[in-house]
Parts: sequence; structure tokens; C-alpha cells
Amino acid sequence: MARRQPLCFIEPHDAVRVIADSLGREARRQLVDEVLHAWVDELPEEELADHYVRTLAELDQEDLHLLAAWHASLEVGQPLPSAEFLAGVFPSLGENRREALKLAVRFKGEEPSREHLTDAHAFEVILPRLSRRRVVELLGECLALYAWDRLGTAN
Repeated sequence: MARRQPLCFIEPHDAVRVIADSLGREARRQLVDEVLHAWVDELPEEELADHYVRTLAELDQEDLHLLAAWHASLEVGQPLPSAEFLAGVFPSLGENRREALKLAVRFKGEEPSREHLTDAHAFEVILPRLSRRRVVELLGECLALYAWDRLGTAN
């Protein structure tokens, strides 16, 4: 009995890049968010706080206010919109720490002048750090975004 061997010409990481190149602006931005979320999900627990502190240091006052409002929605007290305060209460967020980091990274990436979180950075630096399993999961999102993008959304 012959063993079935799938035919694969492109690695999952490369497939994500190819799909990303064919997406419109809004779908591509959503894919970048998915890549960043996948990266945060794969971070070891012991690295979360360090990444959160570094990300907070790069946020402007408006972003800190938005993040503080999110903290307040968790009823962890009355958070102050300062990087020092938000970093200090980070451990008390428990299971919500990854979500806090995802929000902070998203805020950090919304400012066009911040070059370190460009699409290119997400696909050239962050994507290769993801496990193959995670990238295969991400491909499902890519295909959904591709279909959504091609079915007539305004980009």
C-alpha cells in the first residue's frame, strides 16, 4: 500500500506573505493584527511583562488613556493613564495579561510614523518567529480575509 504524501510547493510562512500581498489595505491591516496576536499568544509567560513594559514606553498619552480605560473595565481599581502605573498593575490582570499586551501592541502599531510595526515588520520579523502549527492556523484566517476582501468590501 502506497503512503499518501501531500504535494506542497510553498511553506505556510511564505503562503501568508503571498496572501498578504494580494489583500486590500483594510484586510491587510487585519492580517497584521492576527500576526501580532499570534505572536503574543506564543510568548512564554515569563516574557509577557517585559514586552508590555517596552510597548507601554512607546505609547502616546492618548493610547495610555485608552489602555487605562480598558483596565478600568476589568474592575481592577481606578487605573491611571501612565506607563508606570499600567506596568505596575499588569501582574494583577491574571488571565487578561495577554489581551492587555495585544491591545497595547495594536495601539502602538496604529501610528503611521512608528516604523517598527509596519506591515513589512510583521511579515519579515514577527511571522518567522511563529511556530509552524500557529502559522497553519493563521492561514485559515488569511483565506477568510482574502475571501472577505475579494467579495466587494471597500478598502
